[in-house]
Amino acid sequence: MAGIATVKLLLQLVTDGRYGYFRDELYYIACSRHLAMGYVDQPPLIAALVWLELHIGGASLNALRFLPAVAGAALVVIAALLAREMGARKFGTWFAALATACIAIGFAMNYLMTMNAFEPLLWMICAYIVVRIINAGNQKLWLWFGAVAGIGLENKYSMSIFGFALVIGLLLTPQRKAFQKRWIWIGGLVALAIILPNLLWQVRHDWPFVELMRNVHASESNVAINPLQYFAQQIILVGPVLFPIWLAGLLYLFFGREGRYRALGWAYVVAFMVIVVLKGKNYYLAPAYAMLLAAGAVAIEKFLEKVRRAWLKPAMVAVILLQTAMLLPLTIPILSPKGLAEYIRELPIQLPLTQRSFRGETLPQQFADQFGWRGMTSAAARVYDALPPAERAEACIFGENYGEASAINFFGERYGLPPALSGNQTYFYWGPGKCTGAVLIVLGSEPQRWRALCEKVDVATELDDPYGMLIEDRPVLVCHALKMNLQLAWPQWKNWN
Repeated sequence: MAGIATVKLLLQLVTDGRYGYFRDELYYIACSRHLAMGYVDQPPLIAALVWLELHIGGASLNALRFLPAVAGAALVVIAALLAREMGARKFGTWFAALATACIAIGFAMNYLMTMNAFEPLLWMICAYIVVRIINAGNQKLWLWFGAVAGIGLENKYSMSIFGFALVIGLLLTPQRKAFQKRWIWIGGLVALAIILPNLLWQVRHDWPFVELMRNVHASESNVAINPLQYFAQQIILVGPVLFPIWLAGLLYLFFGREGRYRALGWAYVVAFMVIVVLKGKNYYLAPAYAMLLAAGAVAIEKFLEKVRRAWLKPAMVAVILLQTAMLLPLTIPILSPKGLAEYIRELPIQLPLTQRSFRGETLPQQFADQFGWRGMTSAAARVYDALPPAERAEACIFGENYGEASAINFFGERYGLPPALSGNQTYFYWGPGKCTGAVLIVLGSEPQRWRALCEKVDVATELDDPYGMLIEDRPVLVCHALKMNLQLAWPQWKNWN
């Protein structure tokens, strides 16, 4: 188990410095410079972790992505411990670690410094605590569950989906007796106490996250899929070879050991249904699969003991490792961008999309969103430096979304650029600064929109990164004399989507 976790950790560490900074990573760096108890689109933990990494290890990619890699290795260990707690012996424990380490989307999630890197670990610690409670009957462990769940909520609000699903699972099984005792309720209060400062922040700002989700739903930007398609995409994201294992795990949770762990089986089913109904992205359920793979390892170990076919063990391991080798270029940057683009073109299937705007990209979004930011900043600097001194003195830089603004604010210091502003997400709360709109260098937008807003609009230069996001290949504009005072009109620039 420790060996597998170490190999996964090293594999993540040796590749995480390739390519560039991911869009969301740049945004979280910006958030870490504005530490608060909440943000429009996320709880505060990720910004605090980025702040910690920046102050301890610096701003390099290797330093920024160290904790996500550690979280992935820790998930492998927790999965093995969970399998052992469910009854696995030596091979089952080891096999659970291997299967979890080889979750295809897991490599991608633990490659970038995002909330997604920590969510599977927090879900599975909660699942492990539940199994310990079921096995040992120690209801006081609900206090630890509440603490971990509270941290999970501070990391990502979708932790509430797993919590809700588990409550339903408990109510549908004999484990409902836990609600007759005080410890599970106290555990809930512990979780509430941890997330309370963030909830108060949301209340004080009139629930911006709810407004954001409403806007996303209304825009229909996410790719709509039916339950069968969603299930099929789960098989692809986890890895087709692992499907029989996690399916066996789901069946084991329902029927193994007299259904002792059925609450966790129901938790997966309910979480699946909730995410499908809410039209969530296909990777939202990814944190649940280490739990199913751990249970599947127990079931497979028991099966192998019955059939007594020694060759099955090395055969299964070989097939899993072969699949991992084939899928690895799609999850971490082991190929050059050109090599990856060619590899994708040769695939027999089309990779699933999560947003409509990602159609037509050369690379998958988790890679494409790492390209173009330095070039964009360099182009903006050239435009800024070419302005007449009087205009340069009052020029501001405006990004249509948080990616552009965050790239300028991270890379722009070396060029002497002024801080960028945006109405997108939490940037809206950070305001326009001293910018009046007399001269705006605009990124990520089309000229037609700004010609209605400015007295004059110049297309200063074009952007075209062959591997970046197509939506960022828009010209750098210079808006002269915005037809409104940006200070007074700032509330109109709110853009939460």
